[in-house]
Amino acid sequence: MKEVKKPAAKKAAPKKAAAAKKSVAAPVSTKPAVSPEQRYKMIQEAAYYIAERHGFNGDSAYFWSQAEAEIDAKLGG
Repeated sequence: MKEVKKPAAKKAAPKKAAAAKKSVAAPVSTKPAVSPEQRYKMIQEAAYYIAERHGFNGDSAYFWSQAEAEIDAKLGG
């Protein structure tokens, strides 16, 4: 009589050691690198166009503050 071989039972894979803790990288800044001089020029140009929309009538400090807020919002600041 022939012996029927049973398939060998699979051995459980050895458990891997707990995964090493991943180092947490510093968050990547999404803010574009803009120098203070570049920011100033951007605000200056935006203030000009805001003043132009108002027919150059009004307070230049108001136009500048509006431009500053607009540029800061675009730069994420």
